Amino acid sequence: MAAQRLGTASLTDGTGVAYAVTGSGPFLVVAPGWLSHLEMGWAIPAERMFHEALSSGRTLVRYDRPGCGLSDAYDGPRTMDLEVATIAAVAEAVGAERFDLLGWSLGAAAAVQWAAERPDTLSRLVLYGGWATGSSIGDDDSRQHVLGLLATHWGLGSDLLTDVFAPDTDAGTRRTLARYQRAASSAETAVALLRLAYELDVSPQLAQVRAPTLVLHRRGDRAAPVAGGHALAQAIPGAELVELEGRSHLPAIGDAQSVVDEVRRFLGLPRVRRAVPTGLTTRQTEVAALVAEGLTNRQIADRLGITERSAESHLERIRMRLGFSSRAQVAAWYVARTP
Repeated sequence: MAAQRLGTASLTDGTGVAYAVTGSGPFLVVAPGWLSHLEMGWAIPAERMFHEALSSGRTLVRYDRPGCGLSDAYDGPRTMDLEVATIAAVAEAVGAERFDLLGWSLGAAAAVQWAAERPDTLSRLVLYGGWATGSSIGDDDSRQHVLGLLATHWGLGSDLLTDVFAPDTDAGTRRTLARYQRAASSAETAVALLRLAYELDVSPQLAQVRAPTLVLHRRGDRAAPVAGGHALAQAIPGAELVELEGRSHLPAIGDAQSVVDEVRRFLGLPRVRRAVPTGLTTRQTEVAALVAEGLTNRQIADRLGITERSAESHLERIRMRLGFSSRAQVAAWYVARTP
């Protein structure tokens, strides 16, 4: 299983923007949702498998916004102009002069803005879980409550939003996703990006979109009501709307296969299905826990009363089963999934 290839693009002010490339073929650029962390996301099997499925037949390009994940710190204003500038910097860094663009959640609005401003760069546009006006997400009191909670208690706030973003998964995975969000940014960055999501309005740009467009939205999305998808599809000339079953806002959570199938169909790619087991045996889980503690193979062997060769074999099977290439990824996976 191929590893993602990391690189850094630069904004005009010199801020570094981390990006990851997987697969080969024509470019498919992904404008991310609220928060992202390229390295930690790759250590979550569901997210990695989702992106690998999109990478089959495409050069998939993902990135962390300034101030998020592996990108440089950023304390400037959060604007749609910055969103567009970030896509431009990443596209230039990877040499993508014309590409397909997939934007989800907050990234869907950024993708619309890009499509309206730079139509000559796009082959196709996919919008998942998006909206045109942030005021359509809940009422003003609820929006202010969430912003206040994030600002004063980042831990509790991330737990709350994870329950909203991923209700179709188990409690352990939700804990993993909440930790992922907290590792992806500071509370200040999280608030600034969520405020942008609430305040944006790209409705004037919708009629200017010329690229063939697919709008995907889960009917029961608890974070972004399906009405937002309807509004996008109705206002973008010739857009196709597909409603999917499920309540989770995160595309890799829940019935991710349906999201992948629709995206690949729209891009003219064959269907792929990956049923890669991600569970470990009891012994493998013990070994993963000791790797997370920082123990060497010799130390693991001594702790478990096995030979060093056996410890090495267990670790190799863990890497193969989870699709990882390093001890660090195994450690990150174990820490992320364990209370």
